[in-house]
Amino acid sequence: MKHLTTEWPLLKELEEQLVRTLQKVFAVLLAALLEEIDQQLAEARDKRRYQLKDKRPTTIQTLFGEVTFRRNYYYDRQTGNYTFLLDAELGFDGARSISPCLEETAVELAVECSSYRKAARTLESIVGYAVMSHEAIRQLVLEAPVSLHRPVSQRHGRVLFVEADGLFISRQGKGKRAKEEKILAVHEGWKRNGSQLELVNRRHYLHEGEGDVWERFEEWLMNEYAYDPCRDLLIINGDAASWITACREYFGKRACFQLDRFHVARELRQCLSGHPRWREVRKKLAKQDEEGLLVELNSAVGTLEDEAKEKQMAAMIRRIESMPGCIRDDREWLSEQGVETTGMRPMGHAESVMSRFAHRVKSRRSWKDQGLRAFLRAMAARIDGIWRRNGQLVEEEETRTAASASTKSKRIEQAKRKAGRLWADVVRQNLPCLQRSSGTPIHQALSALRDGGWV
Repeated sequence: MKHLTTEWPLLKELEEQLVRTLQKVFAVLLAALLEEIDQQLAEARDKRRYQLKDKRPTTIQTLFGEVTFRRNYYYDRQTGNYTFLLDAELGFDGARSISPCLEETAVELAVECSSYRKAARTLESIVGYAVMSHEAIRQLVLEAPVSLHRPVSQRHGRVLFVEADGLFISRQGKGKRAKEEKILAVHEGWKRNGSQLELVNRRHYLHEGEGDVWERFEEWLMNEYAYDPCRDLLIINGDAASWITACREYFGKRACFQLDRFHVARELRQCLSGHPRWREVRKKLAKQDEEGLLVELNSAVGTLEDEAKEKQMAAMIRRIESMPGCIRDDREWLSEQGVETTGMRPMGHAESVMSRFAHRVKSRRSWKDQGLRAFLRAMAARIDGIWRRNGQLVEEEETRTAASASTKSKRIEQAKRKAGRLWADVVRQNLPCLQRSSGTPIHQALSALRDGGWV
């Protein structure tokens, strides 16, 4: 069998070689496609308005590596400006040297990864080389045109569920103290997707500025959810921070406020862990039996044998008593308002929301206000699934060609067909195995695939 033995590369080596080859093929084909579209734009342009000056080379970084091509440079006699029609037609800025897909991926990695450095390393592993530094990614986040305004297309009832919490984040600069970022998560309920539960029409409100939180939040609800104060009801869940509990006074009978059970359970555990009544207290809290919980807590007063815990317990009892209904099941309140509660679940999503934000922006990090605001907006848009790139190049409408959408689509299809003719030659030139002489095992394998109709 020795005469049949052939030296083959390892699968890992084959995979790496193929990825690099496909990057080269992509670069050649994309450059050819862009130059073909640019040529068609040159032929279809208004020659009395756009004077061709010269062709200028440019190199952009993409998810498949560097792509170098040449594009026409024009003088616009009408506006007196110089422009590239290709940039305006395809909605990118060649001067930035970054493709829109690469830019969007970098910003998304910055949100998903634990740091900008980790995002840069992840991007390097995808592209195959250090395509962008962590500082360049940070600048992209700062400049990203993220909009959190996208009104829901369809309401699913008249109840909005709100989870409110604050996140204290350190600031850069000597002597600067941490500031609280107020974040509110809103949704319209729950729906099942296979074995998973999803929140319906989830959005995040990031409070910016010094105005009243709930007044600004209500305006936001009107814009995003078409909120009607005379019709819609709010279920608001949060801890006992003064700015959160202020919602009871602001919304009045239109809202039901609940103390977040995570915070209540944590504070009760601090006071009563190991106490004889701890088990009964846990049962009352799990059942959201507010009256029964108060009875158990009052019976435990004076038996804690710790002055600090006694004061903490007394403060908790006063807090619960000052906000009637803050422990009971919100579905009972909704039923009293004539709302069908089938399929609704208990509140308590706020802490999980905050933990996701906290994992990324805290962890011994400090921020400048501008950088933090930009990052939180990008992260909220990503979590809500409304992230979209609005295009970095801002051109007036008259600088674009007058071609209709159908003409533009036809032009791109023609360019794709012409560039596609290069596919076979480019692949053959970049895959060494396709250059083997006949009679070799690889040649025989490929021939068999061709004869079998696979290629």
